[in-house]
Amino acid sequence: MAESKDESTVENVEVNETVEETIEETEEQERIIDPNLQGIQLFYEKNKKMINYVGGGFLVIVAVVVYWKFFYMPEKEKEASNEIMWAQKFFDVDSFNIALNGNLMVYTADGQKQMMGFDAISDEYGMTKNGNLANYYAGICLLRTGKYEQAIEKLEKYNLNDELIAPMAYGAIGDANMELNRLDEAVKYYLKAAEKNSNNFTTPYFLKKAAFAYEQKANYAEAMNMYDRLEKEYGKTEIGKEADRQIARLKALGNL
Repeated sequence: MAESKDESTVENVEVNETVEETIEETEEQERIIDPNLQGIQLFYEKNKKMINYVGGGFLVIVAVVVYWKFFYMPEKEKEASNEIMWAQKFFDVDSFNIALNGNLMVYTADGQKQMMGFDAISDEYGMTKNGNLANYYAGICLLRTGKYEQAIEKLEKYNLNDELIAPMAYGAIGDANMELNRLDEAVKYYLKAAEKNSNNFTTPYFLKKAAFAYEQKANYAEAMNMYDRLEKEYGKTEIGKEADRQIARLKALGNL
């Protein structure tokens, strides 16, 4: 009898707990789904937990984006600007190995420090504009020192749409391919350089280089097409003024 009584007590406790939980759930549902609410308020009350969870996550994302854009990136851009200044000084006097690799001790307002070269700047600050620009400079340094494959690799990493430098980067890849005797690749990149930002400086310059590459392939007809375009579209430029003479030369050379 005692055991039966104990079992009955346990069952009653479990039943009471179940009833209390059911009542609490019912009250919660009644509280959430208030028939007097409409529109956004009703939607919010029905989905409060989900909205609070998603909203909290969204605020975290916004905070991270704001910090990245307005605090972290400007600081990194400033650091990259300070570093690239020294490498550019050596680049301007054709000290390409120092400009590329750095490691030279320089004096700054904060004291003596070891300068970074374009190669290290592009790796360390690649997400910044100056770090991206360092890819271009590093590529030119490698091109000037005869490291053509590495030059192409660096130049291909440059992806800023600067009106002057972007065509020059394509043209430098063309030059590296010319040095490697990859004439088809050279032509491709010279034409990219010519078309990137059409103007009276870079476009005729690289059209002429494309004509020369075609000539090296003994494709005199295509070389003439380049000069013909120079004469028609850029005839007032210094390079364009030479086009008719080059066309006459190619006609004789190719027996056209």
